[in-house]
Amino acid sequence: MKKITLPERPNWRDQAAELGFTFADMHGEPYWDESSVYQFSLREIEDDIEDPSAELHAMCRDAVAEIVKSEELLEKLGIPSAHFDLVKDSWDRGDPELYGRFDLAYDGTGPAKMLEYNADTPTSLFESASYQWTWLEDQIAMGVLEKDDDQFNGIHEALVARFKALFENGMDLHFTAMSGNAEDYATVEMLGWAAREAGLGAHYFDLEKIGLSKEGQFLDDEARVIGALFKLYPWEDMLRDDYAQNIEAANCLMMEPAWKAVVSNKGLLPVLWSMFEGHKNLLPAFFEADIQHGLSGVGTVVPAVEAAFDRAADALRASHVRKPIFSREGASLSIVENGYVTEFSTNESYKDHPQIIQAYQPLPEFDGFRPVIGSWMVGTDCVGMSVREDRSRITQDLSRFKPHFIRD
Repeated sequence: MKKITLPERPNWRDQAAELGFTFADMHGEPYWDESSVYQFSLREIEDDIEDPSAELHAMCRDAVAEIVKSEELLEKLGIPSAHFDLVKDSWDRGDPELYGRFDLAYDGTGPAKMLEYNADTPTSLFESASYQWTWLEDQIAMGVLEKDDDQFNGIHEALVARFKALFENGMDLHFTAMSGNAEDYATVEMLGWAAREAGLGAHYFDLEKIGLSKEGQFLDDEARVIGALFKLYPWEDMLRDDYAQNIEAANCLMMEPAWKAVVSNKGLLPVLWSMFEGHKNLLPAFFEADIQHGLSGVGTVVPAVEAAFDRAADALRASHVRKPIFSREGASLSIVENGYVTEFSTNESYKDHPQIIQAYQPLPEFDGFRPVIGSWMVGTDCVGMSVREDRSRITQDLSRFKPHFIRD
């Protein structure tokens, strides 16, 4: 793994605009940045990213099976009690999942460490699946890259295959997101593109326009009944909306399914550690409420986690990250070292949620930027990768998307 400088493609901004990539710059800062890129070996991809991500995904599913059986865990993960059965029944029925993205800390020399799992509404899909592949093809065609250079990127093809497998007899699908958000729309349109290629109908409408029939079924903006809905809207918000009381009776297949509410949740991290303590791709993690006394070196911790905390206490007291169970783009995160907050997000919109504590894993630094690896799951397979980098030690909303390639 290394970062190298490459010439940017001439007129790439015009190309991006033509392809609908209207958010290549955001908030006055570059978002897509191809002035430098990340190079990986095939061994790094296969052994350190792809295989561990598939294993982590299987572990997450094992965790779901435990969580949905425990009202205590569902409560700790912030699931409203009125919807415990909705989440549990979704898992017990085997409601299918579509995609997700692990965020990993990786420097090319050791095991990748799972930072979190964006299992419900992961964005950056268009950049990962489509535009960085366009970049690779263009750079090879111009002779900047070698003809045998490759990219870990089978995301679009995997989505097409997944839609075909889930809807063998064909079906009209609905896709929705909040209006006015170019990045969200690009993500949903990317999924719609894959669904159409799979031979399915794909209809987009703005989330705010969803309706409800007299019979209790969800309706789109043309009053058509929605049989299957991909919603780029997180379950933690959806379960607190007035419409949530109608979900169970609406007879609508939701993507992602309701059980994803417990894996798109940072409360998953302490559950994973309790089940797979010491796994090479996990970091020690605990619910803050269970260990808040022990963390300061004074008092006790919840007896059920005391032994595990004792084994991790020295590392956690030296440095840890404090995270709300619900958070997006690094919001309300803080890094604590030797008892002092040394870095924090100025976006505190999630600060009132319950917190988890996770051992701090520094991201590698290249030219003043710190990359985080996104490994993309479709179904149960790891099918691609993305790289975002930030000057901050906390990857936030002004991070840059960097293309990557593989060379041996």
